[in-house]
Order: sequence, then C-alpha cells, then structure tokens
Amino acid sequence: MQTLSQSQLDAALAAADDADASPEERAEMLMEIAMGMQQRPKSAQQLHDAVALYERAQQLVPASAPLLRARITARMGTALQALQDGGATSLDRAQQCLHDAIEVMQLHGQPEEVAEAELNQGLVLQALTGMGRGRITDAIAAYHRSLRTFTREGYPQEYAVLHNNLAICYLSMPATDERGRMREALAVQSFEEVLKVINLIDHPSEYAMINNNLGNALQYASSSHVLENNLRALAAYDEALKVRNPRDTPLEYANTIANKANVLRNLVPDPAQAGSDAADPLADALALLREAQGLFSSHGDGEKAAMMQEAVDDVEHELAQRRLQSH
Repeated sequence: MQTLSQSQLDAALAAADDADASPEERAEMLMEIAMGMQQRPKSAQQLHDAVALYERAQQLVPASAPLLRARITARMGTALQALQDGGATSLDRAQQCLHDAIEVMQLHGQPEEVAEAELNQGLVLQALTGMGRGRITDAIAAYHRSLRTFTREGYPQEYAVLHNNLAICYLSMPATDERGRMREALAVQSFEEVLKVINLIDHPSEYAMINNNLGNALQYASSSHVLENNLRALAAYDEALKVRNPRDTPLEYANTIANKANVLRNLVPDPAQAGSDAADPLADALALLREAQGLFSSHGDGEKAAMMQEAVDDVEHELAQRRLQSH
C-alpha cells in the first residue's frame, strides 16, 4: 500500500509534467503540495520530499515571476529549518533561502509575507547562534523588523511568538554589564507583552509557560529592586499554578513549585514573627521542595530529584540553625 507521502509525491510529479498548465501554474501546484506535506509531517522523509518539490518548483518558475520564486524559496527555507536531521548545513541553507526571498519580497511582495519571512529568519539565526555559527543580535534584529508589521492589534498570535522569542534571545546573552541589565529588563518586558495577548481561558498551557518564564526572568534579574522582583516572580508562578497541577502536568508543576521555592528561600522572614515556621518563607519553600522532589522521583527524573533533595537538606539545615538562634 502506498504511503500518504508517496501518493502526494506522485501527484506532485504528475502536476509538474502537466503539459496543459503554464510553468507558473505547475510551480504553484508543486508549492501547494509541498506545503501540505510540510504542515504535519509524519516522518523526516516527508520534509526531505517537500524540499525536493520546492527545488523542482524553483526550476519551473520563469524569470518573469520573481515574486512566485521568492515565495517558493521562503517556503523551502522553512522546510529546511524544520529538518531535525539536517544540522547546521540545513540551517545555513534555510538562512540563505530566507535572505534571498526577503530581498525580492521587499520589492514585490506584501508587508505580511515579508514579516513572516523575517520571523522565520529570526528562528533560523537563533538556532545557528546556539550552534556557535551566528550572532544572537542578528536574530533580535530580524524579530524587530517583523514587529513593524505584526503588531499586537493586527496580528496578536505572531506578536506573541515574536516577543516570546525576543525574551529568550535576551536571556541567552551574558549579563555582565549595564547592557546586560537592560537586556534582562527587556526580556521581562517581552514576556509581559506576550501576556497582553494570551490569557488563562483561551491559551492555558501557553499562559502557564510564559508566567513560569516571567517568574524566572524576574527572580534572576540583576536589579537593585530585588524584593519587588521576587514578589512579582511569586505572583507570576502563582498564575502558572492556576494551570499546572500534580495530576495533569506533574513535571511542569514540579518545575514551577521548585522555582517558587527558590524565590521563597531568598525572602527575609518578618522579624516580628521570628520563631514561627508559619511566618517563615523558608518553611514554605521546604514544603514545596519536598513535593517537587517526590514528583521528580516518581516520574523518573532522577537528576532533578537529586537536586531537590540537596535543596531540601540545605533548607532543613538552615531552619534548624534559625531555631537554635531564636532560643
């Protein structure tokens, strides 16, 4: 029996050889079929087949249709980007495809398709930077160019994706100077921009993820407003915990309560309540760390379970020291 990929491929090749269609029509048919194969690939081979169809479509496009060629080239770039087994070579090709397509689209295309290509170029540049083959500032610049068109009001989904990617870029850069502090602040701002677009009801998992990431950005920021940032981080984790729970998302829940515990460990207890575990954030942190340790252990994440156990031991020791000092 033929696979879906094979039947699609056969249909595409037949379309490419259709003598009744013009070269532009044949190229467009190939592009549409390749896009369909790329949308929900069931195997890496389908992505490779899609790239081959885009290449065949490029060969068919006459010089009198530069915008069609650019659209095909941009789509091929996204297919190359998605190849899990292509490594840096595929990403380099993807970057070249998107660069070439953007140059033409800026002259002949619509602002939205230029912005989409810029977004995808940013993703490729970000991935290349992770391999030591690019500059994160180039990815940031591509995202900002895309934001000129993909505004919050007009394109909320793309706007959210762009700001989430920007925040990740900012946080990946070393925070060793004043510019580092500014980038941390920009990351926080970008996560907050995402939360202006997504909400708890319509996008629960994304809402939880962004709030968890916002909490992390706030608690680790190099700021003179440490207490304020820690309190804002706690609020963000509590928002994430409106979605994450030990039954449905145990590992995500464990990560968030471990992050929350880390903030609580850094909060100074109220001196007026000295000696009362209930008033000591450290006691709350201990309870969360024990819960996280149990969840990581029961779900097979031994490394994180060991980290939590180490944190539990440290907090238990610190609490014991506080009790001795209070007597």
